[in-house]
Amino acid sequence: MSEAAASGGLIEAGKYIEHHLENATWSAGGDAFWTFHLDTIGFSIGLGLLFTGLFWLIGSRATTGVPGRWQNAVEWVFEFIDNQVHDSFHLKNRLVAPLALTLFCWIFLFNMMDLLPVDLLPWIASLVSGTQYMAGSPALRVVPSTELNMTIALGLSVFLLLFAFTFIYKGPVGFLKEVFFHPFGKWLFPVNALLWVVETIAKPVSLSLRLFGNMYAGELLFILMALTIPTFATLDWGVLSVLAYPILNLAWSIFHILIVILQAFIFMTISVVYLSLASEEH
Repeated sequence: MSEAAASGGLIEAGKYIEHHLENATWSAGGDAFWTFHLDTIGFSIGLGLLFTGLFWLIGSRATTGVPGRWQNAVEWVFEFIDNQVHDSFHLKNRLVAPLALTLFCWIFLFNMMDLLPVDLLPWIASLVSGTQYMAGSPALRVVPSTELNMTIALGLSVFLLLFAFTFIYKGPVGFLKEVFFHPFGKWLFPVNALLWVVETIAKPVSLSLRLFGNMYAGELLFILMALTIPTFATLDWGVLSVLAYPILNLAWSIFHILIVILQAFIFMTISVVYLSLASEEH
């Protein structure tokens, strides 16, 4: 339920949205070049530790007999990712499958944070800081994949791996041939080089912006819905309050689960395909 409505309308909708889209930042000084988004860094590290810790714990307790529910779920995820990698990456490489598993699970947990109530964690942060919510309370964004810096960092990581895989599997000579001789042959090497530059830059940009755009839109819709939900403080208990608004939010949350899973799957699959294209001769 929205604290914006609970304040009796004193908080404008614009300020409410702006507060929820503002990061908790830290910099060495007012004119410092580096500004760190503490919430994005903190939630990213925390969710990464949750993922690795949970999988390690389940793996350490795995049995060869009848698996439990958690072991069965982890084995299903492993098998699903492994099948996707084998379908897209046809060379032998011990890095690709763990990389795909990490990307899928990490981004999936990023996106799942979007299903938490919009005001829950920012309200808890205001209690911890001892400030009144929406009136001096610290800014906090809880969905790392709605932060463009985070999605660009993921895209650039895959981008650097593309060069590494190209040099490992094709060597420097093969890399130069791919840049200057593909797809129109050596006589049109300026055109080939230009197309290679455009194609190479487009890969991390498309990966980053696709994930960011879809998750940012979902986050914004949840914030807008929160503005429409009456709370106990407003004493607005009509039919819309009791039925329509909760049903609307529940329906969008269920639909958003599909987006959460799909975006993690798309990012993982396209990354594996890019690595395959960088490794194989064409």
